[in-house]
Amino acid sequence: MNNIEKRLKELNIELPEAKAGVGAYKSWALFSENIVCTSGQLPWNGDVLAFQGTLGIDVDIKTGYESARLCAIHAIAQLKEATNGDLSKVKQIIRVEGNIQTAPNFYDHADVLNGASELFNEVFGDKGVHTRTAQGMSSSPLNSPTLIYIFAEIEK
Repeated sequence: MNNIEKRLKELNIELPEAKAGVGAYKSWALFSENIVCTSGQLPWNGDVLAFQGTLGIDVDIKTGYESARLCAIHAIAQLKEATNGDLSKVKQIIRVEGNIQTAPNFYDHADVLNGASELFNEVFGDKGVHTRTAQGMSSSPLNSPTLIYIFAEIEK
């Protein structure tokens, strides 16, 4: 078991199988031989979303944080598939992009997206520190409160 797998176990995180996209797209793609970019990851719990709704209306910051964290778990599952099951090949999480379904007067995007960022930092240590963007949107696929995309460098 590699260090990343051990860290996931210590954090009591069991990765799900990487989910296929819900549309006509791939769940991840490999660029330049060593950069992986995921499609937007939703907060799945099996075959249903664990969270739905809009931040600032029917979803609070704590729930949004947990939703972003669950999206990050699914992004890690995509990385595991992209590295043929070997997460130790992840050299660096480069960028996290988060879309958050929000009310027009919601401004705590960073607090919500910390659910994903803090998990990447916990799991990957220095290799998890990344740049990011957090954006609000008025609607989202399947009414998900969060949607997370990542760019990661992997060893080939």
